[in-house]
Amino acid sequence: MTQWPAGVDRIVLDSVSSTMTEAARVAASITSPTWIMAHHQTDGRGRRGRAWLTPEGNLTATLVFKPQCSPAEAAQRSFLAANALYNALAIYVPSEKLSLKWPNDVLLNGGKVAGILLESAGHRDEVSYLSIGIGVNLKTVPDGLKDAAFAPTSLKAAGGWDVDAVDFLTTLANAYADQEALLATYGFARIRTDWLKRAAKLGEVITARTTTAEITGIFDTINEDGNLVLITQRGPQIIPAADVYF
Repeated sequence: MTQWPAGVDRIVLDSVSSTMTEAARVAASITSPTWIMAHHQTDGRGRRGRAWLTPEGNLTATLVFKPQCSPAEAAQRSFLAANALYNALAIYVPSEKLSLKWPNDVLLNGGKVAGILLESAGHRDEVSYLSIGIGVNLKTVPDGLKDAAFAPTSLKAAGGWDVDAVDFLTTLANAYADQEALLATYGFARIRTDWLKRAAKLGEVITARTTTAEITGIFDTINEDGNLVLITQRGPQIIPAADVYF
């Protein structure tokens, strides 16, 4: 059986409003990186305040820690989390079925199987804590979702192994610890390279919808800050935040 990573704490709760809310509550008191998992949450959320539904058997967890870095460096952890999720899921389903969708989703056979949400607190020069919220559809697909562009799927529905959420969390925690070790040794360039190898639609035409515009172009790369770079008729466009469609 896979061992829990050394130097990392874990809290498993039966029910909570949101693991992200719980992470914010305990952030000041933690002394080690801490994973908070809940079997049930009543008020889960995703990016831009969207609801995140968690049927029984799926994973809802948040990693909260004090990275001692700038807000920009903290934001790069989204790509560490995506790489870790890819590596963890690839243990239970063939890796060729998986891809990473900028900025923070994991696709399985083209459907959304996992999402990532980052929240932090601090000041301009250094964050006081960072929370990385992760939801994975292990066993079932949430009902009532209206985002048909990337219909949700689950590991089990795609023919993957039937894995318990607590066991998957152990796999994920180890995979994320490996990503932090890579970051410490090689810097974000290595994380970025690994992410791009798994990127969905790299080199193809995609559309990025920001709060003010819709930009269509060829997905060229992500830059050193993790921003999306599209090649458009007006030249390269650097996009720091958007929803992507293809």
